Amino acid sequence: MAPLMAYIALTTGFVLILIGLYGALTNRNILRMIVAFTVANTGVNLVMVAIGYLHGRTAPILDAAVPVEQAAALIIDPLPQALVLTAIVIGVGVTALMLAYAYRLYETKRTLDISQYTELKW
Repeated sequence: MAPLMAYIALTTGFVLILIGLYGALTNRNILRMIVAFTVANTGVNLVMVAIGYLHGRTAPILDAAVPVEQAAALIIDPLPQALVLTAIVIGVGVTALMLAYAYRLYETKRTLDISQYTELKW
């Protein structure tokens, strides 16, 4: 991936974050809000991967192509990749939890419009 591709990935990630935040703030349907949060989560993951990329380096796999003595100068830091994998798993869990709450809310009120849930307003 050339440096231009890293900038494209970074820009795409920020655009996805903005689209997700816009969708979460402007929609009244709970399912659409959940989808918007998921889009924003995907954007954050893409930004983290793009920031962790270093041009001219290889994957963090030690084999015959990468001598152990020069590994620090030849491989990409694996920490951002591990963080993104963890964030993906956590994002799927949070999305499943939000969908379960949306299902229970729908069973209670028979609507997914957020303006119908006014019991806790002051």
